[in-house]
Amino acid sequence: MSNQKKQIIMNEISFWKQNKLLPGQYCDFLMTLYSEGNHSDDEITGQAKKAIHNVEKRKKFNLAVFFPISAFVILLLLFTIQFEWVVIAVAAVFAVSCLIGALYFAKRNHLLAVMLQLATALATLGVTLKVSTTYFAGNNEMLYIFLIINCVFWLVSGIMMKIIYFTISGILGLLVIIGAWIYFL
Repeated sequence: MSNQKKQIIMNEISFWKQNKLLPGQYCDFLMTLYSEGNHSDDEITGQAKKAIHNVEKRKKFNLAVFFPISAFVILLLLFTIQFEWVVIAVAAVFAVSCLIGALYFAKRNHLLAVMLQLATALATLGVTLKVSTTYFAGNNEMLYIFLIINCVFWLVSGIMMKIIYFTISGILGLLVIIGAWIYFL
């Protein structure tokens, strides 16, 4: 096996050891096997830290690019006038895909899961506002009902998933919307 391939494998083994994907003694055995007994822990640790840093850097870049672009596309779609049903369908698919992504990444990457949960909540809010303004134009009671449904959804999600910011958002949203509804009656 070439030295380059061995080095790649040894970097992966170091990554596994540092992230506790395999027990330490297994990683040590594999490292000794692939290095043929000639490996330095400091050298491998430095290379593994560099590999981990590169992976984390790529994840942060992906997050930094994905969310502004997706938010811009959703906002652009929500404020277009023609073909409302297409806009609503695209935003709904985006909301559902964010929800599925949040459920998938919840155990692996907490930050990504939080961002996807927030994107789901905001996309759902955008879809309901677009439906309300498109199909129930001028009917403020339907707007209030849709907003209350969103807040109840946030409240229930916050309680069920034990997410404090959804619970607080749901409660505050309900208080503000019901208060505004009563005030403007």
